[in-house]
Amino acid sequence: MKDKLENAGCAPRGVVFDGSRKKVPLTFALAGIAIMLAQWIAGLNTVTLVGVVYMCVTAAAILIALLFKRRVYVWLMVGYICVSFGVFTFYVIAGADAGWGGFLSATEGWASADHPLWQGEGSALTRLVGNALILSPSFILLVALYAVAAGKSAARVKNAVCTALSVALVGASVILVFTVNLRAKPRVLDMSAGHDDYLGRIRQNARQDNSPNVLFILMDDMGWADASYNAARSSLSIPYETPNIDSVAENGVSFDNFYANYSVCSPSRFAALTGRYPYRGHADNVLYPSVNTLSPFNATRVFDPIEMGGNCDGMLGDEVTLAEMFSAAGYATGAFGKWHLGDYGQYLPTNQGFDYFYGSHHINDNTPYYHVREGGDPGAGNYQVAEGAGMDQGENTALIHGEISAWIEDAVTAGEKFFAYYASPWPHAPVHAGADFVGTSGAGIYGDCLTEFDHYLGLLFDELEELGVMQDTIVIFTSDNGPALQGSAGDLRGGKYTAYEAGQKVPFFMRWDNAPEEYAMFSAADNTVYAPAAMADLFPTLAYLCNVTDGSKRGLTPEDVDRRLDGVSFVPLLRDATNSTFIHGQNDPILHMKREKIVAAQFSLSRESLEKLAPHSYDLPQGGHAYTTWKYFGSAPNDNPAFFNLTRKNWLICLTDDPSESYDRMSVYPAVGEALQESIEMVKKDFAKNRRGAYASYYN
Repeated sequence: MKDKLENAGCAPRGVVFDGSRKKVPLTFALAGIAIMLAQWIAGLNTVTLVGVVYMCVTAAAILIALLFKRRVYVWLMVGYICVSFGVFTFYVIAGADAGWGGFLSATEGWASADHPLWQGEGSALTRLVGNALILSPSFILLVALYAVAAGKSAARVKNAVCTALSVALVGASVILVFTVNLRAKPRVLDMSAGHDDYLGRIRQNARQDNSPNVLFILMDDMGWADASYNAARSSLSIPYETPNIDSVAENGVSFDNFYANYSVCSPSRFAALTGRYPYRGHADNVLYPSVNTLSPFNATRVFDPIEMGGNCDGMLGDEVTLAEMFSAAGYATGAFGKWHLGDYGQYLPTNQGFDYFYGSHHINDNTPYYHVREGGDPGAGNYQVAEGAGMDQGENTALIHGEISAWIEDAVTAGEKFFAYYASPWPHAPVHAGADFVGTSGAGIYGDCLTEFDHYLGLLFDELEELGVMQDTIVIFTSDNGPALQGSAGDLRGGKYTAYEAGQKVPFFMRWDNAPEEYAMFSAADNTVYAPAAMADLFPTLAYLCNVTDGSKRGLTPEDVDRRLDGVSFVPLLRDATNSTFIHGQNDPILHMKREKIVAAQFSLSRESLEKLAPHSYDLPQGGHAYTTWKYFGSAPNDNPAFFNLTRKNWLICLTDDPSESYDRMSVYPAVGEALQESIEMVKKDFAKNRRGAYASYYN
């Protein structure tokens, strides 16, 4: 009777372990082998993402074959194992973290002063254990599935267990997408040799040569006219005042045409600290937290290494930063506020030349938002959480002020010169202000926030006076890019993340009470510099002003050793009280880039050069200066959303008399537009040939 029922199909059919070379399973296996080899050869975490997606698809295929064919195909399992093995071995050998730290806490991320092996590269052993833990669930499920499918259990039991294991394998594979280690060593030209060589040449001269202190204040998303000094000069009216910010310009120099080198945060900060275009360092877009959590939207670790390319997760450790330059010259170096250039290993502030860091590694709209305190031995890169997740962002300004104030006092008391990088998180959205300042500005929370910042800046200036170092301190005030949701750029077109003027033209004030007489602009009746300058220009400028030297050359920069700097020293602008000098000509244009593409470029032309390019034009725009500034758009999207389908293509703007970018002058001055096109092509060829700007003679 039992045989008849089985022959009639009434008894359950047991799962079969199938090792035959059927086309579909064999194709999966070959694809898995190819991905494993690609992981080893290419060494990119982009391949890892392809691999984990493949594992999800293969796990689903195993489940489908089980449900509809009652078969577990060996070649599907082979493909799955190959990809898993490729990922595991690659990150054990070439991983850039210990492999497990990120699962300890979404707040603390991957680093802790209490557990240094969980930060940075760890060791081969910690990476082996960590990655084994990450990949073991799927491997264990696969082994169990094989054991049950190849075993001799009763059909009903085998079917139920295999189905449960297959469903679990699909779930484990999906979880792997959000937990797999994506931190790998960068696959780009390593410029560490030149980095170390340059820093080793610098003489520790800060004390003996009486070099000035530097306080570099960098705002976040503050518009050109958000400082009341600029608003007043432009006959604009804003409902709040920034007297302490204004005092930097009133007692120093104001740059009327200063540009961030990018219209979003991270790339602009890269340019400010390195003197190079972000493209050089694979840092062309906003960086996000790389913390592994099970939330796919909270942890955007997938975005950075894919967007930046070459496994880059921040500002590479072989870039030379202002902090490293100053540290080599004998300065104490501290960073306070927002970092936003990487959150682990080589990317951390204390691995980029800063002795001490207090603030957040990320943007204030990332969650969880918290402050860390980072320090210890040089290069340790360890940090501890100072204010945990859920902290009141209204306390940001007061907390950061307390830290930078205490640090400067300690440095001065110890007789050290200092480089203080004060990177405020404000007024980036979501904007907050302390309880005592909410409702005080008349401009809503945005004005309240800037009013509070200005208040604490005044306290910091008072402290510098009391410590007797204000006169010997270069104070720089600027912003990383233009305004986003709120804020004023005056009459400028566009805003943050656009190639128009409001995206990159930012306030820039500079004060140095004891500036030598040769820098005439600090004492000129008209203390406004009109010639364009840019964020990358800070590196060579400060190297000269602070007498960074190897004993023979003043203003020593990495360009004297192994790499291109894209910034141009604006020391000549500080010396020229006639405002007849410019530094960004045809060979050194200011670029307006977006995601690795040059959208626009600008340069200045002398009257003689302009007359040669436009000999028949008698009404040449000069703006009272001996030069004219031009900007060329290859192709830029319309900033008017009603006509989003229209582009500004091959447009030539004369910024001297048209800063609002309202009129295309290409038909009037075609030769000028062609000259700018040539400049853009020149830069593109340079980028294509030598992205990192390394000297072939040095690295051959």
